Amino acid sequence: MPILDLAPQQPDDLWPAKAYDGEVVPFSASVFKEGHDVIGADVLLTAPSGREVRRRMTEVNHGLGRFTALHRLDETGSWTWRVQAWADDWGTWRHDAEIKVPAGIDVELMLESGALLLERAAQEQRRTDDVRRRFTELAASLRDTTADADVRLRLVLADDVTAAIEQDPIASLTTLGPTRTLRVERTRAGYGAWYEFFPRSEGAVKHEDGSWTSGTFRTAAKRLPAIAEMGFDVVYIPPVHPIGRTNRKGPNNTLVAGPNDPGSPYGIGGEAGGHDAIHPDLGTEEDFAYFLDSAARLDLEIALDIALQASPDHPWVTEHPEFFTTLPDGSIAYAENPPKKYQDIYPLNFDNDPEGSYTEMRRIFQVWIDRGIRIFRVDNPHTKPLGFWERLLHDVNSAHPDVIFLSEAFTRPPMMRGLAKVGFQQSYTYFTWRNTKQELTEYLTELSTETADYLRPNFFVNTHDILTPYLQFGGPAAYKIRAALAATSSPSWGVYSGYELYEDVARPGSEENIDNEKYEYRPRDWGKAAMLGRTLAPYLTRLNAIRRSHPALHQLRNIRFHWSDDDSVLVFSKYVEAEFTESGRSDAIIVVANLDPHGSRETTVHLDPTLFGRPAGESFPAHDLITDSVWYWGTDDYVRLDPFAEPVHILHVEG
Repeated sequence: MPILDLAPQQPDDLWPAKAYDGEVVPFSASVFKEGHDVIGADVLLTAPSGREVRRRMTEVNHGLGRFTALHRLDETGSWTWRVQAWADDWGTWRHDAEIKVPAGIDVELMLESGALLLERAAQEQRRTDDVRRRFTELAASLRDTTADADVRLRLVLADDVTAAIEQDPIASLTTLGPTRTLRVERTRAGYGAWYEFFPRSEGAVKHEDGSWTSGTFRTAAKRLPAIAEMGFDVVYIPPVHPIGRTNRKGPNNTLVAGPNDPGSPYGIGGEAGGHDAIHPDLGTEEDFAYFLDSAARLDLEIALDIALQASPDHPWVTEHPEFFTTLPDGSIAYAENPPKKYQDIYPLNFDNDPEGSYTEMRRIFQVWIDRGIRIFRVDNPHTKPLGFWERLLHDVNSAHPDVIFLSEAFTRPPMMRGLAKVGFQQSYTYFTWRNTKQELTEYLTELSTETADYLRPNFFVNTHDILTPYLQFGGPAAYKIRAALAATSSPSWGVYSGYELYEDVARPGSEENIDNEKYEYRPRDWGKAAMLGRTLAPYLTRLNAIRRSHPALHQLRNIRFHWSDDDSVLVFSKYVEAEFTESGRSDAIIVVANLDPHGSRETTVHLDPTLFGRPAGESFPAHDLITDSVWYWGTDDYVRLDPFAEPVHILHVEG
């Protein structure tokens, strides 16, 4: 029997598909045979521990030959799985018998065929003695011509008989499909809330003469409790290495830096060292260890930004000139992304000395792993060869399976997907620029289906490089809308420091914040913002609390879209069945979002309750987890969403 179109698997099956501990994964295949026989299928899984799991598959939309089963992965490591299909002889007989016997067509012939099947099953040693004895008795009953034919048929269609056969089908032509591998990584590889901030800004002090005292790892550690209180799991920090002085950028990316300008942390390398060194202004290795320990005590992980590039003052420039591109005039090429120019950065050329450059880069990552880093945000990985990343990620994860890499690749889809395929555990995405109902529906569908077997999105609402027009001109409502969408539609999401303060002024002609923190110190008065009530921190805290309490929001593949009569109102649900939750209770969330930050929207939303575990046509209590209001909803429901109050409903389906 053909078993084709297996999922999960990567396109071309060149690398293992990916999942994370706790993810509910649909396993599916196309199974068919000639004729009209009923077909059955199981998915057979083997966990890294050797534990075997069998899941019965069901046909999606009867007659299409697509079979699927859900399973929650609960061990990290390499799982193997394959599909076993068979001709369901009893199912085929039952289908025919239920038509022919009541109609008086070939009655005794049909009942004799059923008896033969039961006798065959009774000879199979794998069945219990009780089941074999029962099947033998039922075969005799089918042949008892003194009893009414309908009565005899009902005997073998009884619930207990059906359950016994369902557990161990009466089948033939059993066929095993090919084996596939699924790499299951730790939960944080697929689920978590991220917060970015610059350690040098926390505790930075400006003096009367215009000079600055930089913030340090120890002053930055004082910010960690507030981040933890907002419910974030990961604190992402930009590069912490020494910064070059040659061509150092000034405020707002100006070409000339003053004596008090700290420079971009991406202009890596100076007198104090390169990628393996810590900027002296931030502290020592002991201070860095203190920062990591402070985070760990708050159940926070630190993600470190690694940018494989160099300032003109990096030790590599003199020690390894072969790592760079030399121009015809003898100078080294600096980085460009026209019209942007980065005169303070030399990109690496991995083609001049592939083995030497690989060895050095692998060493750099190991230095930080040895210092305690287990999550890396990788800057511009799409400007390095894919083969380099395939090798490095394989080597690192073979030695350290718990290490996670986030790809910052805002680039063309083939490269973005390619980086995910070869091993990056997470990826930035185009979510930042998807704003309309159509754009979001199409993109979220793509991420939850087409690429879900290998690309895990991390929905950052902003970054130190990105302040979209939607946020620049949408006011506080835009900040709420984007945060709510990111936190509920993707298992991983993130914000860059200052988002909670509605920092929305861009440098003219760009999508970057004015007075960008990449080029200067940016201490923020968090206490004053809280006192004035101009902070989104309570809302972010609520979103993260909702995420932690609702397992449906821990999943990527379970998003389902519903209809609204307004093109500015997006409606989706997420649902997880009780057997896949630790509590043993099902969980359903409905999100209704007004995407217009400037005006109220009144509309009717049209729900398919079967997509979130409710019977069609039945009303249910819908508890708004933001406002604590409760309504009774059904198939068609009126909503009014005011962007100046609460532009998004996050509803828990209760009962």
